[in-house]
Amino acid sequence: MATNAIDRTRRLLSLVTYLRDRPGARVDDVARAFGITEEELISDLQVLPLCGTSFRGGDLLDIDTDGEHIWWYNAAAVNSSAGEPLRLAADEATALLVAARAVATLPGLRESDREALLRATAKLEAAAGESAVAGARLSVTFESEGSVFADVDRAIAERRRLRIRYYSPGRDELSEREIDPIRLFAVGHTYVEAWCRRSEGRRIFRLDRVAHLELLDTPADPPPLEPRDLSAGLVQPSPDDPEVVIEVGLGGRWITEYYPYDAAEELPDGGLRVTLRTPDPHTLRRLVLRLGPDGRVVEPAELAVSARDAARAALAAYEELGPV
Repeated sequence: MATNAIDRTRRLLSLVTYLRDRPGARVDDVARAFGITEEELISDLQVLPLCGTSFRGGDLLDIDTDGEHIWWYNAAAVNSSAGEPLRLAADEATALLVAARAVATLPGLRESDREALLRATAKLEAAAGESAVAGARLSVTFESEGSVFADVDRAIAERRRLRIRYYSPGRDELSEREIDPIRLFAVGHTYVEAWCRRSEGRRIFRLDRVAHLELLDTPADPPPLEPRDLSAGLVQPSPDDPEVVIEVGLGGRWITEYYPYDAAEELPDGGLRVTLRTPDPHTLRRLVLRLGPDGRVVEPAELAVSARDAARAALAAYEELGPV
């Protein structure tokens, strides 16, 4: 079953209560209780130590696992029976107020959620006193990704199809397509995993490359799919994808650290002959341009021609500008 950001947050909150009452719980038992894989549970456990009642020493959740059992070393940090009243430091109150005001301005936020957030903000302002005054002088403006995130999250929650206009940097073009969103996730940037009706396949779209988004009334109906395992990285080529062979000099050896590859053969000059795979070789055009004199496309020939044409067009544009 696909999980969106809100579902995962709810699961994390439930996980805190569950683990507090079960010291030394077995990983397989907890995963079974929450209906998730052990890999998903381990991923959750890597997030929980970043959470707590504050970001001060001793307040973050000290949770660890040896792969078989889960141990919580400071469960009292969130133990309501401790009887300590909740107090917010000035910086915490300011951060909460600024964040709450910013989120309340997000397009796509459900009106009921916006009203609840504004009510909570008003109560926090009353309790914060001088901190609220300081926070009023600060503001956060979300880029377009924030609006897209809210709409995609709503589409997932309401199981609705999306029509998007998407920029593909590899082809340097905008394409329009309808997608059935499956889940949101973040790996450096924020992405949506979806079933693309145009390509009839699972695709991943980076939110800051969505130029336009429309929430449709058509129900989303993706085929039953297991969420992709991202532990091996975002880019996971298939053995059936076309091969690309690139020769790089000493200054281009870094590509083996950032791109999954099938083979890397040492060359006499200290360079490498790298073989990798991609569903669309033209998506590597930017990589080839970035390599410049440190790289040469061996095959396919079409990629070499495309990169050469793009380089010539860029050079011509600079020449038209004249001396600066």
